[in-house]
Amino acid sequence: MKKTVIILFLFSAVAFAQSHFPIDSSYTVKSVYDKVKKDHPYISYVQARKYENVNQKKEIVYKKIKDRELHLDAYYDQNKKLNPAIVIIHGGGWRSGNKSQMETFAMEMASKGYSCFNIEFRLSLEAQYPAAIFDVKNAIQFIKKNAQKFNIDTTKVAVLGCSSGGQMAALIGTTNGKSDFEDTKPNGKFSSKVNAIIDVDGILAYKHPESAEGTVAGLWLGGSYEEIPKIWQQASPLNQTDKNTPPILFINSSVPRFHAGRDDMIAILNKYGIYSEIQTLENSPHSFWFLNPWFDKTIEHTTHFLDKLFK
Repeated sequence: MKKTVIILFLFSAVAFAQSHFPIDSSYTVKSVYDKVKKDHPYISYVQARKYENVNQKKEIVYKKIKDRELHLDAYYDQNKKLNPAIVIIHGGGWRSGNKSQMETFAMEMASKGYSCFNIEFRLSLEAQYPAAIFDVKNAIQFIKKNAQKFNIDTTKVAVLGCSSGGQMAALIGTTNGKSDFEDTKPNGKFSSKVNAIIDVDGILAYKHPESAEGTVAGLWLGGSYEEIPKIWQQASPLNQTDKNTPPILFINSSVPRFHAGRDDMIAILNKYGIYSEIQTLENSPHSFWFLNPWFDKTIEHTTHFLDKLFK
């Protein structure tokens, strides 16, 4: 135990030294568990599962910003078959959380024939919107550039995010090909287009009758709604939804505020004949994807949706 603490301390020190910005570690699987346990005493942690057919390659540098390196972790089947890819974005209110929190999820989907990538991106304490959107789109370009290495079919790429990551995933998907959301310098020859979105309890609109976003969103967006209303509107996936939006799956908790803008977005998708699907997990809290009894159901809904589109 002592050794682990030392390793974690050294990792944090290295990360801090490399990036020169404060790190918010408030959003963890344990913090979620402790909060949820009060109202759902039957919950349990999801045990990590190992699969012999899944390769893991971690801390791959996909982008450099001066002396700052951004990394991704790859999980993919060892066979030579070209698989669909899932780009995974963690939650944490745009300022906390990290890519390792989605490892169990990525391992599970990789065992089902998907090449999965957990992405590190700049959080709000380091860089405000749209830096994180540029980062994830650059990661998508890097993944496509290295498609052969990771056994990827580049015509079948999904972006999946949880909570604030769900909002980001939806924004990345609804802005396919929109130059204002592209940083073309790294890997510019490769498209950041995605072919499917999975939004796991992420809002679709910051300023909306169903929304309750405030200070945390403002820290990422660069100010309050009253100060920068155009940015709040621009960063809302609902306002970017159009005929070029790919099919989308919504996996939602029972907490209404995390559905903000969803039904309005579906109305637009229906207008253009774009497929969408809603799966609501009854009596579930936010951040349900970390815990039993909801983890397996989240995997099941994700697999069913992507198999329908890509296999």
